[in-house]
Amino acid sequence: MTVTIYDVAREAGVSMATVSRVVNNNPNVKPQTRKKVYEAIERLGYRPNAVARGLASKKTTTVGVVIPDISNSIFAEIARGIEDIANMYHYNIILCNADKRKEKEIRVINTLLEKQVDGLLFMGGTVTDEHIQAFQTSSVPIVLCATSDERCSYPSVDIDHEQAAFDAVNTLIRHGHREIAMISGTLQDPANGYARFQGYKKALEAAGIEYQEDLVRIGNYRYESGVEAMKYFLGLKKKPTAIFAATDEMAIGAIHSIQDEGYKVPDDFSIISVDNIRMASMVRPQLTTVAQPMYDLGAVAMRLLTKLMKKENVENPRVILPHETILRLSVSHVNE
Repeated sequence: MTVTIYDVAREAGVSMATVSRVVNNNPNVKPQTRKKVYEAIERLGYRPNAVARGLASKKTTTVGVVIPDISNSIFAEIARGIEDIANMYHYNIILCNADKRKEKEIRVINTLLEKQVDGLLFMGGTVTDEHIQAFQTSSVPIVLCATSDERCSYPSVDIDHEQAAFDAVNTLIRHGHREIAMISGTLQDPANGYARFQGYKKALEAAGIEYQEDLVRIGNYRYESGVEAMKYFLGLKKKPTAIFAATDEMAIGAIHSIQDEGYKVPDDFSIISVDNIRMASMVRPQLTTVAQPMYDLGAVAMRLLTKLMKKENVENPRVILPHETILRLSVSHVNE
C-alpha cells in the first residue's frame, strides 16, 4: 500500500503539519523533531506527493521544454545545457518532442501549461500567431531558445543567424569563390531559414557578386535534402565552385552526393555550413562550419528562465550569443 503523510506522522509521533514542514524544508522545526521525521520517512519508504506539494505551494519546480525534433543532435545538445542548469537550481524537466509539426507544438504547449509547470522553454521552431495565442493562455514565464519571435514579445536566447551565414559565405569569397550556391532551409522560418538566406544574399552583395536564383535550392535542414539539392547543382551546365549549406546535415548530404558522382571535396567543390554538430568533424573531409554554441544556448536560456520564475531582475531579455567559424578541410582556394 502507498505510504501517506499520515503514516509518517503516526510513526514519528508528530502531527501531519510537522511532517509537511520537514518535507518542505521549513526552518521552524526543532532539530530533534526533524531527525525523528526523517527516520520515519526512511523506515517507511515514504515519497512526498509532488503534485500535492505543488497545489499547496502553487509551485511544481517543473519546467516544460518543447523540442522540435528529438532526433536532431543540435537540440539534444541544447537540451543537455537546459537540464544541467535546471538541476543546479533544483528544477525538474518535462521534455516533449513535437516532430516539427505546428499543431503538435501547440498541443504540447497547452498540455504543459495545464500541468501547471512553473516555466516553459520553447526550442528551435517557428513562432507563429498560434504559438503566441497558446503562450498567452498562461501567466508563467516563457523563454524562446534557439529561435525568436518577430515581434520580440518573449525573452529569447539565440545566435545572429544572418551574420553567421554572412560569415560562412564570406569565408568562401575570401578563398576566391564567386560562383557560390546555397542549400537553404525553408524561407517560411524567419528565425533560421530566412535569416540565413538573407546572410547569403548580403555577403554576395557586399562582394559585388550577382545573386542567381538558380543557385539556390530549398531544403528541410536534413541530410536527404542536401543530397537532392547537390544532385541539382551537379546537373547544371555551369556548376558552382562552392556551396553554402544552411545546416551541417545538408552539407554532409551534399558532400556524399559529390563523392557519389566521382568528384572531390574540396578539389572540385568547397563546402561550408552552420551549426558544428559532432558529425562535422567525423565526415571526410572534415566540414568547415560556423559553430553555434549549442550547450550554452540551452544553459543560458534555462538560467534566464530561472530568473524570471524567481522574479529576479533581468537586464537583457533577448540574448544573442557569439558564433565562431571553424576552419577544417572542406574549403580550399578556387584555383587550388
